[in-house]
Amino acid sequence: MTDSTTRAAADLDEAARVFMSLRPRLFGIAYRMLSSASEAEDLVQDVWLRWQAYDRGTVENPAAFLATTTTRMAINALQSARVRRETYVGPWLPEPVDTSADPYLGAERGEALAFAALLLMEKLTPAERAAYVLREAFDYPYGQIAEILQSTEPAVRQLVSRARKHVAGERKARVAPEAQKDLLTKFVAAARTGDLGSLERLFAADVASYSDGNGALRVARIPVVGVERVAKFFAALATHYWEGIEVSWVTTNGETSAVLRRDGVLQGVMTVVAGETGIERILWIVTPEKVAAFA
Repeated sequence: MTDSTTRAAADLDEAARVFMSLRPRLFGIAYRMLSSASEAEDLVQDVWLRWQAYDRGTVENPAAFLATTTTRMAINALQSARVRRETYVGPWLPEPVDTSADPYLGAERGEALAFAALLLMEKLTPAERAAYVLREAFDYPYGQIAEILQSTEPAVRQLVSRARKHVAGERKARVAPEAQKDLLTKFVAAARTGDLGSLERLFAADVASYSDGNGALRVARIPVVGVERVAKFFAALATHYWEGIEVSWVTTNGETSAVLRRDGVLQGVMTVVAGETGIERILWIVTPEKVAAFA
């Protein structure tokens, strides 16, 4: 092996070391931007390929360079993803990520990670979302966010302010994780038996159930809204769906979800968004590629 080959190998090893040390943050940015763990993984892999091929000797701050690359690629990916989602059949929900298996995802700050927050951020522009994620979840200075977004600091402050107002304007007070788990557990038990009264007592007045199946058979393609309608919907399912279903519990996006299996075959992942008056949203994800990680 020649000296130049040895130096090249050592340089690549150092590039890999730097990248792997920053990878958790890069994935955290990409996931919060795209609401998809699989798409975030693909994007981070593309960032690595760019980092490999880049003239790294010209990079003074690898952390800033890689965060910038990830954010800009995520903005482009988000724009493409929204075009694809226009043809999605039925409600589109974020892809859950197992935060007990990937604790680093919320290690720095758990902001902009819960399902409720991800759903609210879907209404932001890509630039607003990027500014909000970098500021709220990772506490980047406004000046650095401006460099990443190729903007000015006053403009970035305005982006973050608009995003905060939108998210805060629609966000309701959430219960603690322990209370959310308790409500989810009680909901699954009541849904199994089809007990209308027990179901209704768990729900907030504006409760809605969303099923993400992307056109799968026997999966609701429109949200079911209202205490009585949602209770009747799940009571009707009790006569056939829950037979043979095994439930295990996992922490997704910082809160508890139920993983549903029948004869060992994954059927879906279910969770609830809960506030002070009860369960506000039931999120049921059965699209295979979105729940494959739990199989």
